[in-house]
Amino acid sequence: MNYLLDTHTVLWFITDDKKLPEKTKGLIQDPDNVCFVSIASFWEIALKYALGKLELTVDLEEIFTIIEDSNLEIVPITGKHTLRSSKLVFHHRDPFDRLIIAQADHEKLTVITKDEQFLNYRIKTKWK
Repeated sequence: MNYLLDTHTVLWFITDDKKLPEKTKGLIQDPDNVCFVSIASFWEIALKYALGKLELTVDLEEIFTIIEDSNLEIVPITGKHTLRSSKLVFHHRDPFDRLIIAQADHEKLTVITKDEQFLNYRIKTKWK
């Protein structure tokens, strides 16, 4: 199965945060699954950290290195993704989440997220 991790999912996974359910962690670690991280998540983490809205237990650069060195694949932002995000109904106003939703829709990926707002869109989500 192919999954796209929402930003909080990525952070909880790489920091081994207990907020990430063990079954969800298992999905990400399962070698039969391919897990993706949007470059939008890198941007969101960096911006929230710079604004003081996100506390990290490790250095920001280390977070990015851990993600890049993991088995997670990076999804770039394309023009088609941004166009798709502009056409989404405004159930969700967070621009990063809207882009992740658009990427999941365009790339046919299931999003691993705790955010129930994602359920308002025609994408598949997973959370255990």
